[in-house]
Amino acid sequence: MVLLIGNYRPDQQQSMQRFGDMMLQGLTTGGIEAELVCPEPVLGNLPLPGRVFSKWLGYVDKYILFPFRLRRKLSKQPDVVHICDHSNAVYTRRCRPAPVLITCHDLLAVRGALGEETDCPASVTGRILQRWILRGLRRADVIACASRATEADAQRLVGTTGHPELVVVPLGLNYEYKKLSTEVARLRLAQLQSLDLSLPFVLHVGSNLRRKNRGAVLRIVALIKEKWKGQVVFAGDPLEAELLALAEELGVRDRIRQVANASSESLEALYNCAVALLYPSRYEGFGWPIIEAQACGCPVICSTSGPLPEAAGDAGLYHALDDEAGFATDLLRLADPVERAVWSEKSSSNAERFSAKKMIAHYIDLYRRLGAEV
Repeated sequence: MVLLIGNYRPDQQQSMQRFGDMMLQGLTTGGIEAELVCPEPVLGNLPLPGRVFSKWLGYVDKYILFPFRLRRKLSKQPDVVHICDHSNAVYTRRCRPAPVLITCHDLLAVRGALGEETDCPASVTGRILQRWILRGLRRADVIACASRATEADAQRLVGTTGHPELVVVPLGLNYEYKKLSTEVARLRLAQLQSLDLSLPFVLHVGSNLRRKNRGAVLRIVALIKEKWKGQVVFAGDPLEAELLALAEELGVRDRIRQVANASSESLEALYNCAVALLYPSRYEGFGWPIIEAQACGCPVICSTSGPLPEAAGDAGLYHALDDEAGFATDLLRLADPVERAVWSEKSSSNAERFSAKKMIAHYIDLYRRLGAEV
């Protein structure tokens, strides 16, 4: 039996939650006994004012109450424990004597706590927590890194002595994104009232975290606002007031369309119809939106940061973070339907590398190497 440890839902780490659910579904579909256990919001559900109170009550749920529940699950003697997000590496020691595998999506928060520039600054308690996480990583048997860039960080910060073993397991798509007929895609988009389907649009998928670099998206569109009359769609978190003010200053406020909490079906339609995914991210662990877009035949214009070239492969159009004019030029280039079609075909071919089935099979091989009879 494989015991999966997932994330605390109130933390709203949606991509990490999807990964845990994806692992559970993939294993059980393959006939492997598996269970996903997550810290439950007990005190964290109390209606107390202020984020500080909620954070500390969440710590009680995760680090004081959950270990008792985890101990009961471990009494079933699982063949292997798979911690689905490195931020839960603090539980490694409690999982013994079972072998422990940890999926490491990125080490940006750990690096930030150590004083490195990653757009992830840490408070005093945050630095303590990230060092605790780092110690937990060092106690694992295997660390499966989502990218070679993350593996390089792990070699530097966790160690290169052979224990834990470091391997690269690229992420798979957590939804079966694919090319749709124009009719089907536009029918879905017609339900998004903010979008004008008579105009083209460029897409950004993500949050307002500084490392996502949404301000650059606005500046890039502003550079070509006289040559290209399209819209810019932000899927994910609603834009903060500071970004809306920037859009007003740049003269592109009227171009913005927002799709908050987009469903996978809506995202699939957006990817299918967008001129391109514009992704000038400063720091990433992998870049899930890149392969989602490419699976739908959507060309990707992204930065050269971290693992993004690994994900986009030879189907990506790349620029340094300070080359916003280059991003703008490529956006104009893809506005030509013939040019977009060329890059769309390349994108679809590259996305075939990232199937959930391949990822699950790789993890099953790792479980067996750790002695699990699965």
